[in-house]
Amino acid sequence: MSQDRVIIFDTTLRDGEQSPGASMTREEKLRIAKALEKLRVDVIEAGFAIASPGDFEAVKGIADTIQDSTICSLARAVDADIDRAAEALVNANSGRIHTFIATSPIHMEHKLRLHPDQVIEQAVRAIKRARNLCADVEFSCEDGGRSEIDFLCRIIEQAIDAGARTINIPDTVGYAIPHQFAETIRQVIERVPNADKAIFSVHCHNDLGLAVANSLAAVTAGARQVECTINGLGERAGNASLEEIVMAIKTRQDVLGVHTGIVTEHILSTSRLVSSITGFPVQPNKAIVGANAFAHESGIHQDGVLKHRETYEIMSAQSVGWHANKLSLGKLSGRNAFRTRLQELGIELSDQDELNAAFARFKELADKKHEIFDEDLQALVSDTVTDMVERMRLVFLDVRSRTGETPMATLTLEVDGVEQQATASGSGPVDAAFRAVEQIANSGANLQLYSVNAITEGTDSQGEVTVRLEKAGRIVNGNGADTDIVIASAKAYINALNLMHSGALKAHPQVEGI
Repeated sequence: MSQDRVIIFDTTLRDGEQSPGASMTREEKLRIAKALEKLRVDVIEAGFAIASPGDFEAVKGIADTIQDSTICSLARAVDADIDRAAEALVNANSGRIHTFIATSPIHMEHKLRLHPDQVIEQAVRAIKRARNLCADVEFSCEDGGRSEIDFLCRIIEQAIDAGARTINIPDTVGYAIPHQFAETIRQVIERVPNADKAIFSVHCHNDLGLAVANSLAAVTAGARQVECTINGLGERAGNASLEEIVMAIKTRQDVLGVHTGIVTEHILSTSRLVSSITGFPVQPNKAIVGANAFAHESGIHQDGVLKHRETYEIMSAQSVGWHANKLSLGKLSGRNAFRTRLQELGIELSDQDELNAAFARFKELADKKHEIFDEDLQALVSDTVTDMVERMRLVFLDVRSRTGETPMATLTLEVDGVEQQATASGSGPVDAAFRAVEQIANSGANLQLYSVNAITEGTDSQGEVTVRLEKAGRIVNGNGADTDIVIASAKAYINALNLMHSGALKAHPQVEGI
């Protein structure tokens, strides 16, 4: 690999999933993995194979399907983890085992309760075992940002001798400051005698809002792999944002002097897919993929952009997937135009049935909404495409809400092919609708999150609703979109119940990690 190429390692499906409430089903993970492959992500960390049977199946399904990206499974430095990871990756076109152990004094003493020499011995044994099962092995020094430089050099030298070809130094707790983190990376590369036999990687958390800055500082110091997530998803304050890393490298080649293989035009569609599946909306002022990222309100800015775009825009909106021609379809548009526009947006439907269902939803939407925007199409497809058999379907909903009166909801659900009706009151129209659904479903689940996000501008905008349900310590996210917020809410709640019934309900992956 050329010295000026930075490998992009995406961990949305592993570390990103550790965001509270961001758990994904196997099918959802596979959809995201396909989007990451289209984005030309070099390495996709698909999960932690030993964490649960569901995680194993997700890693295996992705490894069996994805051809153009390396598929990686995380594993602690213990035999069972490594063997399970290898089993999940057995059919991968290109597989990687990513094993780790803590190296900071506080972790070794209080968590591992091991002496430094014991930590090195365990790491070396794990790497050798992994190399016997998989040609590509990455080793991570958990809490590397707070590790002593002398010990880092010792363990990394022996890790490379044992067969690790990627060495990751994570800022696990988001403690590092850019110039200090860069110096750590620089010293390790200079002091480890066999450093030329490995690629050095960084994995930065965002607890102080410095994950991207620390990652880029590490690149200037010689790191040639960056571990990141779509939308900066991740536990606590999240991880370094893939879109920000990639576009910083692309935009500031004059300073950084490196490049990636990412097809940046697919960034926006991938961001929206991850947001839809996880139920984590992107804030409007989020860099690169936020709704306001290329908006100009100031008259001075608007005048400058109209005269010459680069006066106030350092990159083009089109370069990351935004389209100048947002209004492209209407109620008279045909199936071919619809399919073509989806392809332009980077959305691929797997079969004719999915296309037909999405097109039918498009026609329904066009009758309600005069202007159809790209954002509407993204939401429409996310609301339509699913690998899950729907046990429950909304047939009819009537909600009455008047000043001074208790809101009432009457609805009809089709459950296993049989229509059932219910009426309920609530503190508001959405609450009444949910109570009516529960009269029929009787799920026993607890509502943990209810979130509404306007997809476009205007009072006729579709509302995208996320509902998070919990039952016996397990969680699931449901999504729904409609120009009527109450209907969108009911759809999201029913979607969550369908996912729960299909077995998608899963424990939050509270595992050790980097």
